[in-house]
Parts: sequence; structure tokens; C-alpha cells
Amino acid sequence: MAVELDRERPSVRFSLTPKVILLDTNALIWVEQGNPRARKLTAGHKRVYISPASVLELQFLLEAGRLRLRAAGVSEVIERGPWLLDDLPAAEWFEGALDLVWTRDPFDRLLAAHALLRGWRLASADTALLEHLPDRLRLEI
Repeated sequence: MAVELDRERPSVRFSLTPKVILLDTNALIWVEQGNPRARKLTAGHKRVYISPASVLELQFLLEAGRLRLRAAGVSEVIERGPWLLDDLPAAEWFEGALDLVWTRDPFDRLLAAHALLRGWRLASADTALLEHLPDRLRLEI
């Protein structure tokens, strides 16, 4: 899979004013499928990223028959989307997920930990996920 990774970021710590959006898996699907709820996510000059956790979750959903994509597969979705795949240090990311005991969903834990580590707003419609993030890191869609 030829995927563009963003290796330019020197640190995983966040800035005080997040200007970057991290899509959760549903937001990624909505953008890929052209859902009107997701239009604002890619409009303008925002930097939009996806998490490796969402890539894996997409594959699981396809394998379980719970998702159909317009693209030929997950690799094509990742390659042609209006986003970058973030490449953050796994050890620090997973360690951050250990403390998120409010959910048993491993993908929600990883996505929340990703947003917290980077200090990016997480675009999601999942109220349970959003309510556990600081206000400045939430982007409800």
C-alpha cells in the first residue's frame, strides 16, 4: 500500500490552538461517501488527518460485511482522500490509550488517545467519545 505519511511533525505534543482536524472512522466514511454532514470537514484550507486506527477499523468493517466503499478497497480510500495519514509514535500513542478506561472499544480508545497526543480536534458524531475529550479537541458533526 503506497500511502503518504506526514513525517514532518517534530513532536507529538499539542499546540494551544488546534487548527488540524483528525477524522474518526465514521467521519472518514462520510467524507469518502460524500455525505452532506461531512462537507464542512474538507471545505476551505483545513489540514485534515486520519489515524492508522481508522485504517484498521475500515478493514475490519469491510471484512465483516458491515461497510461498502465507493473505492476498490481501503488502500484506495487512503490514497485518494483529501487527508494525510498521520504517523505518530506507537508506544506513546498506545500508552495514552491505556488511561482511557471509559470505553471498551479499542478504536475509540486509540482515536481519543491520538487526538489527545496531537492536540487536534477529533471530528465525530459519537457523543460518548466526544464527551470524554476537552472542549477544544471536539468537533461534533
